[in-house]
Amino acid sequence: MAQTLLLVIDAQQSFHHRGYLGTAETAAFEERLSALIEGCRVRDIPVVDVFHVEEDGPFSLASGLVERLPFLHHQAAKTVHKRVHNALTDSGLEAWLRAQMATHLIICGLRTEQCCETTARVASDLGYRVTFVTEATLTFPITHNGITLSIADLRHRTESVLINRFAAIRTVEACLEELD
Repeated sequence: MAQTLLLVIDAQQSFHHRGYLGTAETAAFEERLSALIEGCRVRDIPVVDVFHVEEDGPFSLASGLVERLPFLHHQAAKTVHKRVHNALTDSGLEAWLRAQMATHLIICGLRTEQCCETTARVASDLGYRVTFVTEATLTFPITHNGITLSIADLRHRTESVLINRFAAIRTVEACLEELD
């Protein structure tokens, strides 16, 4: 049974309709996420694909876009669908993780401050040790009340609210080194 698992959250083609290809961060995200997945594969750490689904639009199962992003070719130990912002409470994943005797979850995917951060918070509250690999997450600028938070702003905010409370913040290299 695996104690450490990698959760790849919402790395799905649905995001092609929400700005995924429009960011200068995309290439680096793809490289870092691929390196993290490969590093986990060679260490026999199971990978779980988590996909967000909605009733209509590009996140609906009927759209055909609730599939891995084209650069991803890994073998998932489990694939789940979620309808809320965290990967654990409505997908059946939490029960499966308990059956696997998981104690440590590595979080990566899309969007940094939304589903990835929310999953990290919930996982911590459920008693898991959480590693958040920010450079293997991606997000997009958000504007509210005339103020735009950049990708860097959102990453910094997410790391600031997670570190020493809900998750350890690591680079891909640091995360993989800790697994050796």
